[in-house]
Amino acid sequence: MQVVLLRVGIDTGSGGIHSPLFSDGSFEYIPIPDCFGSKGVNKRKYGNTRGKAGRRLADYFPEARRERVFGQSVHFDPEFETFTYGDPTYPKASLGQLSEGSLLVFYAGLKGWDFGCPPALYIIGYFEVARAGLATSFSQTELAGMFRNNFHVMHHEVFEEQKERLVLVFTTGSNAAGSVGTTYSMPTRLYKFQVPIRARILGDM
Repeated sequence: MQVVLLRVGIDTGSGGIHSPLFSDGSFEYIPIPDCFGSKGVNKRKYGNTRGKAGRRLADYFPEARRERVFGQSVHFDPEFETFTYGDPTYPKASLGQLSEGSLLVFYAGLKGWDFGCPPALYIIGYFEVARAGLATSFSQTELAGMFRNNFHVMHHEVFEEQKERLVLVFTTGSNAAGSVGTTYSMPTRLYKFQVPIRARILGDM
């Protein structure tokens, strides 16, 4: 079994903020902007998408930026509805070699929202791998079923441009409805409460 740590979500280098951390230890996972093409392709935007806490994602941006980001498309990947992950970049190519039972552990930069807490890194969830490989190694039926909610597959123009280098990860929770909880019974999940990594963010790590 292999364990791979992956940083995900918005940060000061991609989106300009950190995801909010609440005083009870819970958090909101805010995805990075969708920058495919000039304006993005996803219908979900910071202004029309609400998080677990019920707020629009745009509301977590500084007030001076909210109008500007309201119509910005978002890039949900990893996605925590059917629990899949995709990445077309060269540094992530080795993920296609992950074996069944390996773990993708996701961490993100969070900053106190309703209390004073400086930006730091936190583990926010993990996937247990069922199958991984290049997009071209999956059949059309598998892509349409297993990865129907994955950003890189659901948008035809994105998939056609990236498929030869796109790594996809299908997980043990991908066929389940998926719920957020605090027990450790689910092998694939997005945490409700973060797990701190003992590193404070200086600039952007």
